[in-house]
Amino acid sequence: MTKMPPNYISTTNACKLCKPLGACLAFRGVEGTVPFLHGSQGCATYMRRYVISHFNEPIDIASSSLGEKHAVYGGGPNLKLGLNNVTQKYNPQLIGIATTCLTETIGDDVGGLLDEYRREFGGRRGAPLLVNVATPSYSGTHMEGFHAAVHALASQLARGGARTEAVNLLPGFVSPADLRHLKELVAAFNLECTVLPDISDTLDGEALADYPLIPEGGTKIKDIRAMGRARATIEFGYTLDEQIAAGRFLAETFAVPLYRLGTPIGLRETDRLCKRLSELSGQALPARYASARGRLVDAMVDGHKYLFGKKAVLYGEEDLVVGLVSFLAEIGVQPVLCATGGRSGNFARAVAEAVAETGLPAPEAHEGMDFFDISEQARTLAPDLIIGHSKGYPLARELDIPLLRVGFPIHDRVGGQRILHVGYQGAQQLFDLIANAMIEVKQRKSPVGYSYM
Repeated sequence: MTKMPPNYISTTNACKLCKPLGACLAFRGVEGTVPFLHGSQGCATYMRRYVISHFNEPIDIASSSLGEKHAVYGGGPNLKLGLNNVTQKYNPQLIGIATTCLTETIGDDVGGLLDEYRREFGGRRGAPLLVNVATPSYSGTHMEGFHAAVHALASQLARGGARTEAVNLLPGFVSPADLRHLKELVAAFNLECTVLPDISDTLDGEALADYPLIPEGGTKIKDIRAMGRARATIEFGYTLDEQIAAGRFLAETFAVPLYRLGTPIGLRETDRLCKRLSELSGQALPARYASARGRLVDAMVDGHKYLFGKKAVLYGEEDLVVGLVSFLAEIGVQPVLCATGGRSGNFARAVAEAVAETGLPAPEAHEGMDFFDISEQARTLAPDLIIGHSKGYPLARELDIPLLRVGFPIHDRVGGQRILHVGYQGAQQLFDLIANAMIEVKQRKSPVGYSYM
């Protein structure tokens, strides 16, 4: 009797989140925008829980709240009613509509429904712009939903015309702290910049006496419209699917020159970004960033003895992991397993290229993994630390090694939205965290302990 392999393998504790959640995060980074899910109420509730627990900020996600009847007869009436309710209660400038598994499965023609809605209600004074994106969870990850929403914003709003001096920056899903740092860096080169999306204020705001229905901040809609007239686009991501890459769309549609870089984590990728900004601006690296670079190199020399030869397991969003791999290779830490829930087809290549310049061997790199798979492999590799979001905590606890929390979601610590990953300063903070984690392990496991290095 021949044993046949199963044609379906279940996922145990996925190393990804759902596609429309990523779209909601992208829409949240546009001024005056309300994210709207065309699907069941439970989807919006689940996503709000995840976003709030990481950012510690309130977020409203509207829903068409479909039930069993709508799964049979279609969700068009509820979609239109929901859009009217959001318009009346929030007075938004834009509503970002993302589909869910339910509406994609029953085959709702959302584009056609929105055309009907515009004909019926679009002439009203103060009617919001509508941008829609297809994001069924069963076909991708939250990062694919994020990039698809950014592509939808650019493709449905951007216009061509006479060139401006602005530079488009498409950073992908990074932290609010990262976005603030990137905007400061670009401004230091005296360049105008349109960052899409910009959650630096909308998901990391100040304490206010009154709750605003729509928080201040986000990319201005007029700036999104002008993205087709920019002098250049810088887009982060070596694993991007070109079909949902907004930078590729702007290049092909409006001939905006595209420069594709990696997420600037660590020395080399930050150098590449600064070199590109220098070329676009005609200015040298500003003194304060040159000094920060020098301090980073000095720290790497000082702390190399604590890190060289240590082994790390990494997981999370594809381009975040690639950036972290590049940084770890620079400081002498050997990535032994790199895992992601995404399936871009570009992950293993990007990971191998990230370590190639350093002479380190390429680590194992696997797409479509869940935490059952990650745990099975990690147990055989004897890592010294794990780097990723909070879902790796049970594995770190089992192996009795440090978990350095980066990326999204971080549910069991405060300040996930304030972690700086990018630039020379971000690399400096990550270096100190990793080095101190290794020193703490050595202290804790020493039979006598020590208090001076």
